[in-house]
Amino acid sequence: MNNIELELTSNIESAVKECFDITPEPGLIMIEIPKDNSKGDYSTNIAMRLTKIVRQNPQIIAKALVEKLQQKVKDADKIEIAGPGFINFWIKKTTLANVINTVIDAGDDYGKNDSGHGLRILVEYVSANPTGALHLGHARGAAWGDSICRLLNKSGYDCLREYYINDAGHQIDMLGESVYARYLQSFGKEATLPEDGYHGPDVVEITEEIKQDVGDKYVNCSKEEAVKFFRHQGKRRELKRIEEDLKYYRCEFDSWVSEQKIVDENRVNIVMDKMVEMGLTYEEDGAIWFKSTEYGDDKNRVLKKSDGFYTYLTPDIANHMYKFERGYTKLVNLWGADHHGYIPRMKAAIQAMGYGKDDLEVDIIQMVRLVENGQEVKMSKRTGNAITIRELIDDIGIDSARYFFVSRAVDTHLDFDLGLARSQTNENPVYYAQYAYARICSILRQTNGAKRLDSYDLLVSEKEVDLLKHINEFTSMVADAALTRSPNKVCNYIQKLAQYFHSFYGAHKIIDETQPELTAQRLALLEATRITLKNALDLVGVSAPEKMERTED
Repeated sequence: MNNIELELTSNIESAVKECFDITPEPGLIMIEIPKDNSKGDYSTNIAMRLTKIVRQNPQIIAKALVEKLQQKVKDADKIEIAGPGFINFWIKKTTLANVINTVIDAGDDYGKNDSGHGLRILVEYVSANPTGALHLGHARGAAWGDSICRLLNKSGYDCLREYYINDAGHQIDMLGESVYARYLQSFGKEATLPEDGYHGPDVVEITEEIKQDVGDKYVNCSKEEAVKFFRHQGKRRELKRIEEDLKYYRCEFDSWVSEQKIVDENRVNIVMDKMVEMGLTYEEDGAIWFKSTEYGDDKNRVLKKSDGFYTYLTPDIANHMYKFERGYTKLVNLWGADHHGYIPRMKAAIQAMGYGKDDLEVDIIQMVRLVENGQEVKMSKRTGNAITIRELIDDIGIDSARYFFVSRAVDTHLDFDLGLARSQTNENPVYYAQYAYARICSILRQTNGAKRLDSYDLLVSEKEVDLLKHINEFTSMVADAALTRSPNKVCNYIQKLAQYFHSFYGAHKIIDETQPELTAQRLALLEATRITLKNALDLVGVSAPEKMERTED
């Protein structure tokens, strides 16, 4: 909540205690901004919510509360009852305008809050196998995960961004075999790629890089030695490309955890032994099974197969235990839609090992469909393969890519309109927001800049008040978007802020030499809008350009 809402909540709580001898439980008092300005600046439905508790008509409850609130709420010009018992507040314009100096003083820190109370939270996202380039599903998850972490860090959480490298399984063996085959072929030797190997152009490119470094050193050596070398080199170079593409996409990670390292440090065996010791397993048909149904899973799961090899689940359990060992009390994973069925077994393992069911939360990333001119676009024009993150960015730009991916809730399917993302019109939400920012900067450049003032008593029009109230909501929105892990709420906020600014700009003359005081106050309002918009765009990894060309009004 912002300061005005906090003050209203406190006063309403006090009035409820005095009128009805009740201490409202947390969350009972709700403050909202009415969509219709004629119904006040803020409103509460507390009278209706108290009806069952105090057994009175909400109109009677509201009347009693308003009598108290008129004495308590010093910043209200007017308090009225509306409809079945809503209590509406008209706040003094000077009070609303106080947010201008709050924003100017905070600058880049405006929106920062401590709602996370230092909670240590580890967010794992992307985590694609290092066997090829990142594609659209990865692009959506990367933008969403990075934006989540920006929100969490802004809201006082101790957040770690982590990439889990799946580099210990069969797919890495196939990568090594594939690179080796391409290497031999490059020297005119007969070699066949594995049927389930990797046939993409990136393998050919990586092979050429390795060839430049080692020449023909591995042409005549043993296959075992060669595959071991190419397995390592292929993984290392694919991972380097992934890291470079993510940086290009404005996504950087604090931690890269290797599955192979988890195995090499004996963590998988240790977890397996511990689960056996705790009585969480049983043997059947030569395999070791986890009693996961006792913890909410729909069936028990194999941990170690009859051939002595672990299933994918076992190192994953070890990885999650490693997260907890490092002191993180909340784990968040972003997984693709094809992993939905994997959630119950991992949650079961977390509980079985002594942690809470909600200590792990998983956000599912739904599919993305690229659309252009009403037709689905599936393949890259350059390679004939799936479109990569880098190709998408080079086509439409980083800002459009990131914004479009986080503008819709991640658990919904997304039709990504390439034509709209490229356009420089108000129909494109990224352009609409960025142009608002550039226009503000242009106005401020025409003056000596905005100055912090002691009073903003002239900002009383409806358009100015709308802008002030929305700016005042920013910190509350940031805290809520962090708590719910919903970067799309930031996009919604950005669009509304840009809309309020454009509406204000269209209705009022900002620089008026005949009214210097009003001009100074409006310039300060623009500076507060600029800072808020820049900070909001940064939360979703989108730039705030100070200059833009206008192609269409």
